[in-house]
Amino acid sequence: MKDLTRQYEIAKQNSKEFMKNGQISAYLNALLEMNRYKRLMVAIVAN
Repeated sequence: MKDLTRQYEIAKQNSKEFMKNGQISAYLNALLEMNRYKRLMVAIVAN
């Protein structure tokens, strides 16, 4: 769980940097990555 949380936070930081730099495609990919980690964390907590 700690690993997923850390990866989520890294993706979150990356998404902010991509948005600041105007890299929309990379920003959207980072949001998708964040969504994937969030769903995994919810699934782990549910079990």
